[in-house]
Amino acid sequence: MHHLYICLISWGWLAFAHPFFISLTEIRYNDSSQKLEIAQKIFWDDLEVSLAGYFDTSIDVLNPSDQKILDKQFSDYLMAHNKISINGKSVKLNFIGYEVEEEAIWFYLESEQTQFEKSIQVENSVLIEDHDSQQNIVHVYINGGSPKSLLLRKDHERETLNF
Repeated sequence: MHHLYICLISWGWLAFAHPFFISLTEIRYNDSSQKLEIAQKIFWDDLEVSLAGYFDTSIDVLNPSDQKILDKQFSDYLMAHNKISINGKSVKLNFIGYEVEEEAIWFYLESEQTQFEKSIQVENSVLIEDHDSQQNIVHVYINGGSPKSLLLRKDHERETLNF
């Protein structure tokens, strides 16, 4: 029993020493508007590290010195690290806004109008440059069906789904 206790303490320490780096993205195609609606959940402390490196400045996402500058930084970063193509054609994304939820931030993006036919290519490199173990989980919903999922990570930031 004593050895089990020591093992559990060791494993607990390992989990603390090697945190998980994960983001979650949901992409839904809205038939009536013919737009992709995107919700992306990112842990704000990890995002601060990536934004600071990307913009070469210190950033406090919860208490910004200038909210308009922070909003622009969010938009610029997300547009640079999220790319979507439908049926082989790049789709323009627009930053809609965000909301803070405890230790994470939900970001909302929307595509320009587009016809969905058969395939979607998703590139999500959020946080990967600063966190080698970053994993970006993406769920894609088309025509109200069950989602198809992707696990994007370092050296595998892009994947195509066929429907």
